[in-house]
Amino acid sequence: MRTFDQIRAIAAERKGGETALDALLAPDPDAPDIRSQTDDRILATMARCIFQSGFNWKVVEAKWPGFETAFEGFDPGRVALYSDDDLDRLLADKAVIRNGAKLSAVIDNAVFVADLARDHGSARAFFETWPADDQVGLMQLMAARGARLGGNTGQYVLRFIGRDGFILSRDVVARLTAEGVIDGPATSKRAQAAIQAAFNAWAAESGRPLREISRTLAFSV
Repeated sequence: MRTFDQIRAIAAERKGGETALDALLAPDPDAPDIRSQTDDRILATMARCIFQSGFNWKVVEAKWPGFETAFEGFDPGRVALYSDDDLDRLLADKAVIRNGAKLSAVIDNAVFVADLARDHGSARAFFETWPADDQVGLMQLMAARGARLGGNTGQYVLRFIGRDGFILSRDVVARLTAEGVIDGPATSKRAQAAIQAAFNAWAAESGRPLREISRTLAFSV
């Protein structure tokens, strides 16, 4: 596979030069910082990403105040104890998107977040201290222990809670394929191990965060 600098040069050519690429890759001053996350915000982010999957993001955004009220601020310990009556209440609430499977997933993920807090002091501490070179392992754990947190949904959760990482968008997967890292879908354990190894190699070579490497790969396509 090409070096990161070679891929960055392709991205720069496609985006109008080094200066233009640097502007696109500049850190967002309003981006979340995982060190300041609280567990209720982590659960809220999981819920938001679950509902954004397959829905118009603007619709979810417009309804989000209703979600905050309906889930009582997303306190994990409280939501984890929701009963069938609470689910019925949510399904009758016009202020939220009344998708039963996704509403149930939020309750299941409250249990997941509460369990992480019990075992690690907080869910934030768990996500913050997971090894930076094993995002794939973290994604697999989220898919297994969480609800509807597999695939790109889990990757967006990590991005939106402020943990550095990659997102396997269509363009990123296309670049990984072009580099010979994978030769088929990016979903198998073998493919994901190869993807992790490639990102680790590019990170070691460049000293750049995974988020920037991921976006550079996307811009190169």
